[in-house]
Amino acid sequence: MLSCNLFLQTMANASATYILQINTAFNEASIGIGLNGLLVDESINTTQQEHAGFLQPAIQELCKRTGIGLKTLAAVSVMNGPGSYTGLRVGLAAAKGICYALKIPLICINTLDWIAFGNLSDNMDLVCPMVDARRMEVFTGMYSREMNRMVEPFALVLDEQSFAPDLVEKRIGFVGNGAAKWKDICHHPNAFFPASMHHASHFAAMSLTHYLNKRFFDLAYAEPFYTKEFFNTQKK
Repeated sequence: MLSCNLFLQTMANASATYILQINTAFNEASIGIGLNGLLVDESINTTQQEHAGFLQPAIQELCKRTGIGLKTLAAVSVMNGPGSYTGLRVGLAAAKGICYALKIPLICINTLDWIAFGNLSDNMDLVCPMVDARRMEVFTGMYSREMNRMVEPFALVLDEQSFAPDLVEKRIGFVGNGAAKWKDICHHPNAFFPASMHHASHFAAMSLTHYLNKRFFDLAYAEPFYTKEFFNTQKK
C-alpha cells in the first residue's frame, strides 16, 4: 500500500495522467478527475436512489467544466467495496462501460483501504476503518501507520468485547461511517474516534499509485468486493 512519502515520489515521476474516479459505495455518490494523483474537481450527488441516473450526466458536465475530455483519460478508478451492494454494482458497471469504450484500464479501490489511507495519524498505532452494514454490523479491517493490512477486511457484529485484545497494547483510531455505533459501546482508553478525514483527494492519490504499478482489473471478471455474500431481497 501507499505511504505519504511514496505518493510524493510517484507523483513526481508521473506525466500528465488523468484518471476518472467513481464512488457510489455510500448514500452520497461522487465522481471526480485526478491529474497526477491530485484532485482536479468533483461532483457530488446526495440522493441514494438516483446514483445510476446521476453518473453519466455528471461525468459529461464535469468534463465540460474542467475542459478534460474523456479521450484524454488514462484509466477509470472505481470505489469497489465494501459498501452499498446496489451502489457498488452501479459504479462498477459504469466504470467498466467507459473503460471498454475507451480501451483504457480499470482500477478498483477497496473502500477500507481508502478510509484508512485518509485517516493515517502519528498519534495512533493502528487505524481501523468501519463501514456501516446496518444494525450492529460493520465492514472493517486494521491498518498500520505504513498502510500495511494488519487484519484483512471482514464483516463484524460489534459487541463490548470487540477488539479487546488489540486495545490492550495499541492505540487505535476508529473512523468511517460505522465508527459511531462502536463509540456508543466502547469505553476503552486506547480507543479513539477522531473526525474522519478521508476525501476524494485521497482517492485520486491511491488511483495514481495503482495506475503506475499497473494494478488493473480484468473488465470481464471484475466484481464488487462485498466482503460477505450478496443477498438479494427482491422476489423472484
